[in-house]
Amino acid sequence: MTRRLRFNGTGSGEGGCPAVHEDLDSGEIIVHGPRLTDPAAIAQLQHLGADEIPIVVPRNTLVDFGPKERDPERRIIGLDQFGRLFEKFQHSAWHLEMRRRYAADELTDTWAQFVRGEEPTWDLDTPWSRTIRAKTDDGAYVGRVRIVDNPPTTGQLYLLAYGDKNAALGEDARSMWREDAQRANLPDEDFWVFDSQLVAVLNFDDADNLTGAELITEPAAVNQYNRLRDVAQHYSVPYKQFAANMAAKEA
Repeated sequence: MTRRLRFNGTGSGEGGCPAVHEDLDSGEIIVHGPRLTDPAAIAQLQHLGADEIPIVVPRNTLVDFGPKERDPERRIIGLDQFGRLFEKFQHSAWHLEMRRRYAADELTDTWAQFVRGEEPTWDLDTPWSRTIRAKTDDGAYVGRVRIVDNPPTTGQLYLLAYGDKNAALGEDARSMWREDAQRANLPDEDFWVFDSQLVAVLNFDDADNLTGAELITEPAAVNQYNRLRDVAQHYSVPYKQFAANMAAKEA
């Protein structure tokens, strides 16, 4: 079975080796770097197997990019506390949307309009809309990357249309295909990053209802989510361009 590896980082300013990767399924760590060749040093190594190759990795590379446990005690917050995070952030809020369905969308009037083939009438005066509009008007960045299956689910098509509302509120809404997300080793989880220092990993029940979030503040772990955000931003495209490309494929 082919390993699914995530690039955690490198201690090289040039972007080369040594580097640390993590197996997303087993949790095993794979490192590569300069081979240790000094016979006197090799002779001091204990339990070195015949098929093993010793390599040299700077301490800071393992400290910065080695596996980290999440905060010792999981901090799960409810929906009210999660909602207040959008009032408190100062500089940026960014969302990776990995799911194929969000049950809350299907309870809205705009969903009903969309599935009837009508153009949704977006309400820009909801509490959420006013909160986000105030943030972006004040210069804060709000963005998201939506992962889309091939073919897209109805929910994903709805959210592609919802990009118009996101844009009207000053958000940067982008999309990318799931196969591209998998090639980029993006995790199969929804999360928000606030001010590059707080992560909220979203929790859903079996019916696709949002139930709360796990807060992550441990710096090394947050740094990994910041890197994942940068990867998703790099490989995604603005939602209008994505929709146009998708329509061209279907033509």
